[in-house]
Amino acid sequence: MNYIKPKFWGDEKSIISFLLFPFSIIYKILFYMKRILSKNKVFSNPVICIGNIYLGGTGKTPLAIKVSKLLEKKNKNSAIIKKKYKSHFDEVELIRKNSVKLFENEKRETAISAAINSGHDYIIMDDGLQDFNIKAGLNIVCFNTKQLIGNGLVLPAGPLREDLNSISRCQIVVLNGKKNEVFESKLKSINKDVNIFYTKYTLENAENLKYEKILCFAGIGNPNNFFEILKENGLNVIKELSFPDHYTFKKKDMDYIYELSKKLDLKIVTTEKDYFRLRKVGFKNIDFLKVKLDIENEEEFLKNIMGYF
Repeated sequence: MNYIKPKFWGDEKSIISFLLFPFSIIYKILFYMKRILSKNKVFSNPVICIGNIYLGGTGKTPLAIKVSKLLEKKNKNSAIIKKKYKSHFDEVELIRKNSVKLFENEKRETAISAAINSGHDYIIMDDGLQDFNIKAGLNIVCFNTKQLIGNGLVLPAGPLREDLNSISRCQIVVLNGKKNEVFESKLKSINKDVNIFYTKYTLENAENLKYEKILCFAGIGNPNNFFEILKENGLNVIKELSFPDHYTFKKKDMDYIYELSKKLDLKIVTTEKDYFRLRKVGFKNIDFLKVKLDIENEEEFLKNIMGYF
């Protein structure tokens, strides 16, 4: 699904959100019906679900890769499961580039069965918190501290796929960004037993662009988060261009970007995920910044995960 998040999703007093609220009630009713009619299948192997309730841009895929790598250090043979979407091949490429085994299917439970039959000890679902056909042994929910829950409303009045009360069925919350004790307290008021960890992104190849003036563009869940990472790492960002999540770049888009960079004498930079999409459709001469995910208290985080199985 290609979309740019509307600004009113972050505004608690928006008249547009107020007008859309009746549709959010309908959404919640349909969501509840979906939940009670789902199978809730339990699997023989440990299943870890890494999901979100804020729509897009919370860092599920990097965290899924990181968890797989941490389990590998403990000699655990893990695999990542994704529901198959044609537009999500950028995430598929990112997972495979990191040498993690991936299983895709239109039905997640079919992909899980295939992974188990192939001898994988641990199953990591990249997304799927709202897939009630599967009973995961551990639910990890991701937030970015810049957006958190937006205006706090569910779709379409707000950015949430379900209410924040869904934290009650999660065991771990991962917050990407700066410490937020107020939000921590809010989470603990819903689920006093939930464990909270923080992550941050660092750039691995920023040194190459240290003295460049940059035009950066991104078609990800929250492009502004990527732009901010560049600035926080001391890069000289002159121009920013945002596109919808999982956007398929067209020739006219790239012609505009190339012309603008030439006119302003800027170096073109994008995300690794966007780079994969661009490469597939034949665009070249684009630099991407590789982002590394660091987990605070990493050993405790892994201990927490393995303690559930």
